[in-house]
Amino acid sequence: MSDARRIQLQPAYVLHHRPYRDTSRILELFTRDHGRVSVFARGARGGAKASASLLPILQPFNRLLVSWSGRGEAGQLTGAEFDGAMTPLPADRLVHGFYLNELLLKLFARHDSHPDVFALYSQTMDRLKLEDAIRPLRLFEKRLLEAIGYGLALERDAQDGSQLDPDASYHYRMEQGPVRVEGAAESALVYSGATLLSIGREELSDPAVCTDARRLLRAALDRCLDGRELRTRHVMLALRKGK
Repeated sequence: MSDARRIQLQPAYVLHHRPYRDTSRILELFTRDHGRVSVFARGARGGAKASASLLPILQPFNRLLVSWSGRGEAGQLTGAEFDGAMTPLPADRLVHGFYLNELLLKLFARHDSHPDVFALYSQTMDRLKLEDAIRPLRLFEKRLLEAIGYGLALERDAQDGSQLDPDASYHYRMEQGPVRVEGAAESALVYSGATLLSIGREELSDPAVCTDARRLLRAALDRCLDGRELRTRHVMLALRKGK
């Protein structure tokens, strides 16, 4: 077995944390170069002063520089600091941030490096802190699918390869792509060619296009999740119904 690794000042976000024993916490991190990593923050709930002082920093949505050491599945946290200025996520967008975190927890195995997804997550978090959540969420979902090899075909008919007709209707088959349909087909995955082309170009200013994009991207993500439910979806649905 190799010697214990020492990772210094690795860009990271806290995806999830939970209590461990009396005073410690287990942190699930999403790091730039090491993917998902679990680390123990000993004394972070009031035991050791050095670790306890990190508790306000070790929160979701803060971009951090994290240091840890150890071998095997979980390491020992040795340090953490803010990576640049700390801007809190607005309260009305917290559930959206937790949704992104849950997606990463469900879709990625530990120690599977995805620096492109880390950059995407970081950019999306910056956008969520400055603007309405809808467009950043849809862009994150679309680009995440592309990054993990399940990008959507949004330019050509899957049957004959022809360019999508903005005025035609298409049934989106997850295993193939869009297939032209005639008449008013009853299906949750039937969209106009114009809508599919707009999603492909990431033109999401039209609320109707955003609504269709949410349905399509959810179906695509469900395929990747393979039956695993996202708790944050239920929370977001309840919030929409309560408005």
